[in-house]
Amino acid sequence: MKLGFVSAILPEFSLEQVLGFAQEAGFASVELMCWPPGKAERRYAGVSHLDVTNLSPRAIKKTHDLLEKHQVEISGLGYYPNPLSPDRDEADTAAAHLRHVIDAAAALGVGRVNSFVGREYTKSVDDNWPRFLEVWRPLIAHADARNVKVGIENCPMSFGADEWPGGKNLATSPAIWRRMFHDIPSPNFGLNFDPSHFVLQHMDYVAPLAEFRDRIFHAHAKDVRIDRKGLDEHGVFAYPKLWHSPKLPGQGDVHWGAFLGALADAGYDGHLAIEVEDRAFEGSLEKRLDSLIVSRRFLGQFIIGHRPKAVSAYRNLGNDAGS
Repeated sequence: MKLGFVSAILPEFSLEQVLGFAQEAGFASVELMCWPPGKAERRYAGVSHLDVTNLSPRAIKKTHDLLEKHQVEISGLGYYPNPLSPDRDEADTAAAHLRHVIDAAAALGVGRVNSFVGREYTKSVDDNWPRFLEVWRPLIAHADARNVKVGIENCPMSFGADEWPGGKNLATSPAIWRRMFHDIPSPNFGLNFDPSHFVLQHMDYVAPLAEFRDRIFHAHAKDVRIDRKGLDEHGVFAYPKLWHSPKLPGQGDVHWGAFLGALADAGYDGHLAIEVEDRAFEGSLEKRLDSLIVSRRFLGQFIIGHRPKAVSAYRNLGNDAGS
């Protein structure tokens, strides 16, 4: 596997600074965020390290030159909106931008896009299904025409009152995945698998890896800690914000040796991108950079061929952030 990180944690960095840090810190790849310009509607959204709406031949060459200079790969292009939002303007904007991201993945030779399916959170899965097919059949046809794989993250997007009870992403369980892949059977439609979301849902995150081995296009490394006292106080049907917190890999409840071993057994040898959403490390740029280093060191022990580099100058990259 190739160890990388999700660029959303470094919104003040330019693309070159992101890749420079990745090289200095010993990462093999970066999942680049490709949100459209504008205000973010939630934490870690709205970050764009690649403007896919204006990807000229010159911009493509510049991106390839930077990747070559820093010897870092793009693991995928990331954009995580709600294409099934009940607000049709929001949904249409999301679907249109997803097409731009797919086009950019093809133009750059990346071949992978990571996203959410979306969901109207007040409706059941069955009631969402006709619109899911209406939106996603043409999106995957667009990806098919460009030979781009689309990996859907399994995050429920159901944490607080504004997302309760159904959440804003349908693709949260093996039962729903089977239905998705049956109705849209394209080999370019798959998963961006994150074990922490199964811990949140009290589900087995190892067993599905074998069944869906051909659908796992990308993987996220994020941990989660279940607050047993909070859970006992509020119950599993209360807002998950009341009884869980995202953590760095190794600092929560995911058993990473078992998970990564099963992922390897399933034949996965792609990218594993560290996704930092740990509030304990949000206080400063330096802490966020450190969080990636700590996560890399922890996960490196499980990944054959990963050789952690000594980090000497990555802090200096942060001194020029935004320049």
